Amino acid sequence: MAKSNEPIVWSLFSAGGVLTALMAPALILLLGFAIPLGWITPSFDHVSSLVAHPLTQLVVVALVSLGLFHWAHRFRFTLIDLGLHSLETVITVACYGGAIVGTGVAIYVVWL
Repeated sequence: MAKSNEPIVWSLFSAGGVLTALMAPALILLLGFAIPLGWITPSFDHVSSLVAHPLTQLVVVALVSLGLFHWAHRFRFTLIDLGLHSLETVITVACYGGAIVGTGVAIYVVWL
């Protein structure tokens, strides 16, 4: 029986979907509405200490990374379903490669 990497890809897809569905609405509410409309007024020191905390940095990297892998998996199968079967390898490398590069960029931005 041949080994497959599909379970890993599907787990990244599902983790990305779940984490994004749970975290994105809260972030949109806070960063898109509450702070700009003045419902809450966080001080610079509070925000700076929150962003500098390693757990916050880990959550940001996980949210970006898993969201990118969720996108990559969905976009890959959308393109293949549209009839681009002959380019399946190129599409797979481009989609997951983009997710890996995006994860690297997120790590670089958060920790450096």
